[in-house]
Formats: sequence, C-alpha cells, structure tokens
Amino acid sequence: MTKIEIKAAGNVAKTAPPQQLELSEEERSKDAFFVQVAEIAEAMIARHGKDFAIGTFVLSAKFIAEGKPLINRTNGGGETVSTVKPV
Repeated sequence: MTKIEIKAAGNVAKTAPPQQLELSEEERSKDAFFVQVAEIAEAMIARHGKDFAIGTFVLSAKFIAEGKPLINRTNGGGETVSTVKPV
C-alpha cells in the first residue's frame, strides 16, 4: 500500500458513521449474563479483594472445563451447598 492509499483509507474510516447493529436475542441474553457476572465480581472485590474474585472465577472456569458441578442442588432442602466437603 502506498502512502496515498493509506491516507485515503484512514480518511474513509474517519468519515464513515459508526453503525449500530441490532443485537440478536442470544447476544442480548449473553450481555445480560455478563452484566450479572460483572456485578458479582464487583461485590466480591469490594468485600474480599481482587485476589478472591480472580481465584473464584479461575476455579469456576476450571470446574466448567472439567465438567464438574459448581454446586450441589441435591441436598433435599432446596438450598445451594458447596460440592467441596469441609475437611
């Protein structure tokens, strides 16, 4: 590309109005979940610090990748309990 072509390409990019695409139902759903995750992360950071939040998300990602359940919902009382047994 010559300097003229690069300059012309740069001018086109600056003058083209940004397009706002309509999000699909799936994209809107994913955005809503991302907002929920962000709110949870902010709450964890505020209460326990960044290291706790990072560790929680890394451990959750590991469990998801390995196909392990994140919580045990079969305790009979309808409560959510940890799958990790206390030592």
